[in-house]
Amino acid sequence: MSAPDRGEPSVKAASTRRQFLLGGAAAGVGAAATLGIGYALTPHGEATPASVPLNGDETVPFYGTHQAGVDTDAQAHAMFIGLYLHPETDRDGLRRMMGILTDDAARLAQGVPPLADSEPELAVAPARLTVTFGFGPGFVTRASGTGPQWLQPLPAFGIDQLQPEYGDGDLLIQVASDDPVTVAHATRMLLKDTRSFASLRWVQPGFRRAHGSVKPGTTMRNLFGQVDGTTNPTPGTTDFDKVVWATGGWLTGGTGAVIRRIRMDLDKWDRLDRSGRDQAVGRFQSNGAPLTSSPHEQAAEFDEPDFEAKTSTGFTVIPEFSHMARARPVEAGERIFRRAYNYQGPPVGDELSESGLIFVSYQADVERQFVPIQRRLDELDLLNEWTTPIGSAVFALPPGCAEGGFIGDTLLT
Repeated sequence: MSAPDRGEPSVKAASTRRQFLLGGAAAGVGAAATLGIGYALTPHGEATPASVPLNGDETVPFYGTHQAGVDTDAQAHAMFIGLYLHPETDRDGLRRMMGILTDDAARLAQGVPPLADSEPELAVAPARLTVTFGFGPGFVTRASGTGPQWLQPLPAFGIDQLQPEYGDGDLLIQVASDDPVTVAHATRMLLKDTRSFASLRWVQPGFRRAHGSVKPGTTMRNLFGQVDGTTNPTPGTTDFDKVVWATGGWLTGGTGAVIRRIRMDLDKWDRLDRSGRDQAVGRFQSNGAPLTSSPHEQAAEFDEPDFEAKTSTGFTVIPEFSHMARARPVEAGERIFRRAYNYQGPPVGDELSESGLIFVSYQADVERQFVPIQRRLDELDLLNEWTTPIGSAVFALPPGCAEGGFIGDTLLT
């Protein structure tokens, strides 16, 4: 079943509409526009050359073998949305819902307002907007599908203090962009699409450094000040493909997503000195280099760690209880691609902050790749003194689709 025919506009038409609504003077500067010269209007109506391209114009292709938003360079803002299906939503209803969602998400990703958009001015600056969909166990059951076997809640871990308002769900919608207004608007439009089919379970907004604040490729830092995601496989490589993309059944070309909401006790972390922080993580907070990098002045984040190196007293330089040591693979397949976002809410009681990490990992097989790592962290990880998982959910992200198809058509057709 193909997506609803809504008269998809051409790229040229979409670009023209964005330029007009963004205030560009492409139609008002005559022949200069045909020469590719960018112009903007001053408050007095004078045309002046635009010195810097607008990031708001940047788009990420929606259609393709894989869904966008997994191997895409991380955007500054994200919204993770979990929904429960209405009891009466059957397989045919799922097809209709995903067709509508796909069509609107594809438009929004290109800066084109959906047809029912009552605030089309908010859609014209996509700023690398991506919309990614994931299916929970309930969705697959409702679709009369089977597998993958790992699509179920994670095992119980001793460190967990899970709150139901941050867990589970039948449908995941992941919205990300460099512009928070774009994220908010896309979220509202897509939730309108689901109103007849599902109800909202949870919403988790997250943020990273603003676009342009650091050099491209810089590893993000969480609110502990630590680098987060140094050992990730590189998108576009064979290594990444092996770690992330599934190769069986309707999920071929898709992936598994684990979303964990992890509360970080920043007030308690403040009482730990810099050396203690380095030991807890296994890296120097200053530059992200492993503790075995030497001399420290020349140490770099991507130096190869030496987990066997010993101190003069016989202890390992990178402590066995450090997060880095516990998270490293024991078996060859125990690798993930992580993409985390910070969150911050209003302080509670006498605390100065209510902060944490929306930990997101993508892997072809959650049971084989993620669970063994989390078990080791559960057993012994000094960071557990300052972190508490309070939310957990697992989703299967189906592959991308061709234009005219819809996300999930490998399962629903």
